[in-house]
Amino acid sequence: MAQLWGGRFTGKTDQMVYDFNASITFDKRLFKQDIEGSIAHVIMLARQGILTGGEKDSIIKGLTGIRNDVEEGRLSITGEYEDIHSFVEAVLTERIGEAGKKLHTGRSRNDQVALDMKLYTRLEVLNVTECLRELLETLLRIMEGNLATYMPGFTHLQKAQPTTLAHHMGAYFEMFKRDVLRLQDIYKRMNYCPLGSGAFAGTTYPLDRDYTSSLMGFEGPTLNSMDSVADRDYLIEFLAALSTIMMHLSRFSEEIIIWNSNEYRFVEIDDGFSTGSSIMPQKKNPDIAELVRGKTGRVYGALMSLLTTMKGIPLAYNKDMQEDKEVAFDAIDTVKSCLILFNGMLSTIRFNHKVMEQSAMRGFTNATDAADYLVNRSVPFRDAHEIIGRLVLYCLEKNTSIDALSLEELKEISPVFEADVYEAISLKTCVEKRLTVGAPGREAMEDVIGKNREFLKALSEDTNVNNEE
Repeated sequence: MAQLWGGRFTGKTDQMVYDFNASITFDKRLFKQDIEGSIAHVIMLARQGILTGGEKDSIIKGLTGIRNDVEEGRLSITGEYEDIHSFVEAVLTERIGEAGKKLHTGRSRNDQVALDMKLYTRLEVLNVTECLRELLETLLRIMEGNLATYMPGFTHLQKAQPTTLAHHMGAYFEMFKRDVLRLQDIYKRMNYCPLGSGAFAGTTYPLDRDYTSSLMGFEGPTLNSMDSVADRDYLIEFLAALSTIMMHLSRFSEEIIIWNSNEYRFVEIDDGFSTGSSIMPQKKNPDIAELVRGKTGRVYGALMSLLTTMKGIPLAYNKDMQEDKEVAFDAIDTVKSCLILFNGMLSTIRFNHKVMEQSAMRGFTNATDAADYLVNRSVPFRDAHEIIGRLVLYCLEKNTSIDALSLEELKEISPVFEADVYEAISLKTCVEKRLTVGAPGREAMEDVIGKNREFLKALSEDTNVNNEE
């Protein structure tokens, strides 16, 4: 049992208690962040005269060697250590001697783990943002290529009015764009450094917390040492944002599943992103979409788990907070894999344009425009609504569509109809005359697509800046 405490104790810790208390099995993924924070801490200690220059150089060389050896597989993080902090410090001391014991000067595991988790979360916020950026690029490509791909729009899962595939994809672009903005907001709010807060009351050593913060790219130090070690709000916010991302992915997946059905046939999923049945040879299942939809509950569970863990914890640090890691790690991994796989599926999917258009024509999606046609010829709206209702009923009885009726049939229901009604209720006209901001008409959509391009350009520039940092 390699641990950072023990002087107060005369008895040996029960093995089951030790195993229950240990976190090395999951917090070992924080080894890069632990070493990054330790290097910054040591540089600051030397600058403040708390360590000598020689001690600083020795410790940094040792820490860099540990990081390289772990990354390249020459050193394994094993269960004999209680946590990642004890692993790093024990191996460091073993390699460089007494100087290694000075690494922990002026800090506690409480502010150390708070820093590690914040560094890790900050990085993953950027990683998830990049996954979203790639998905948004795919959506924009689909929008640009489908301004005239007509399809039915739905309310209550019933065909409502005609729209375009570009417009439909644009709705998801807006959802995922908001997800990006949420992550950017979280990044700004969380980007303050807890290191130097000690166990919860700071330290008597003359630490320069501003300098340490700047070394790791933080805006500055956190301003209350108690809150610094007890805060997991940033992680709760991140899990909430991840849950919202999964909700959006799940809604999108549901539509792909419906569109993939024999009844709709709006899409053909690429063979690489679907599976067959072990017994029914005709099946081609939308498994990726179904799994994304199913894994949404898993991410929701992580959020609820951490909220429940934190709700009864008094200040400052309590061991309960160790429960933040496993659920967060799993949720982050789940969301990234879902985004990557969903984007792969969407980027290779084939949209059946003709089927979509025929579905819009058969679904009376131009009924509202037919009513507007009558209103524009001085028929009161309520009367026009009733006339078109009778017209739809007639079409249902004849198993046809409004635009397939002869002018004589239309005039039997209302003499106001003239030959120009066919142009007025064509899918192209129904869509293209809708030009208000956010509508599916080409002019309105081209304006939105331009704004979306600018958004992605700015996002790519931000990503490049963060990568350079």
